[in-house]
Amino acid sequence: MSIRTIAGDCLIHASGHRERTVRGRVLTIVKPDNTVLVHDVDGYQPVAWLTRPESLSITRDPLWLVASDGAETLRIEAVGDVAVDDHDATAAGTPVGPCRCGGTLVRSGTTVACLDCAERFGLPSGASMTDSTCDCGLPTFLVDRGERFELCLDYACGSLLDAVSDRFDREWDCPNCGGALRVLRRGGLIAGCERYPDCDTGFAIPDETIGGSCGCGLPLFETANGTRCLDSACSSADAA
Repeated sequence: MSIRTIAGDCLIHASGHRERTVRGRVLTIVKPDNTVLVHDVDGYQPVAWLTRPESLSITRDPLWLVASDGAETLRIEAVGDVAVDDHDATAAGTPVGPCRCGGTLVRSGTTVACLDCAERFGLPSGASMTDSTCDCGLPTFLVDRGERFELCLDYACGSLLDAVSDRFDREWDCPNCGGALRVLRRGGLIAGCERYPDCDTGFAIPDETIGGSCGCGLPLFETANGTRCLDSACSSADAA
């Protein structure tokens, strides 16, 4: 991916709810998602911008940029010397260790990406990186789903679903029909009744560890605010 910069003497016309026309020696940034930001020498906020427009066209010699999104339009015209350059760009994040290619892996939110190659890995919610390395060469992370699991960034080495299933599949009975609760992926991980669709009972597995049993028979999870039942709507006194 690349970021395009346009620097020089330009006339900028924005139409829509931020309508204005300005001219100056400005720096225009066109991001990979086509977001256009026009900066001048003053202040931190762009003098004009359009976020992720539906359409974007750029011509050179002379320079003419048009970005449109519904009723919003941003037009930039070169009226003096202008330099246009493309720059390689990557995600920016906290370094978490080496990639298998020898590059640096960085974490931004729930994504880990290499600065040198195309490797990208998703992290489950609540995950924290470790200083350990998998046999495949990638860093590992810790995540709580009933117990604490240490897993590789590459799910080919073992997925969170497999780890939680191996430990908790059929571990608990459905409080409504008595069937076994299976560990399933439905967006996140859930404990869902094996008798579905006859019984549609299902509970999201929290990003926490088990700290006991509820009076209803389901596990209690340790949270920052105390314990809670796997069934967040449970009214059992033991779950309080």
